[in-house]
Amino acid sequence: MIKKSFISVISHEEKEKNRGSVTFQILSLTNRIRKLSSHLELHRKDYLSQRGLRKILGKRQRMLSYLSKNNRIRYKELINQLDIRESKMR
Repeated sequence: MIKKSFISVISHEEKEKNRGSVTFQILSLTNRIRKLSSHLELHRKDYLSQRGLRKILGKRQRMLSYLSKNNRIRYKELINQLDIRESKMR
């Protein structure tokens, strides 16, 4: 497994203040997704981790859609910072 720091877009002081904010939650979910993805590259048949990854992806998708509805500018900035594809709107 690759041992490196994943994303440190938010400083330590901001982490203490904004743990409940949508952007911080999306950031932490993205870190977990990247860690699980690197784990699944080594362990392809770990089906429980695959299920957990799908659940985390769905949760992040719901939060991203919430953010895009409420604050479109912050959504665009966050998508560019995290290097994620923009979701398709239904």
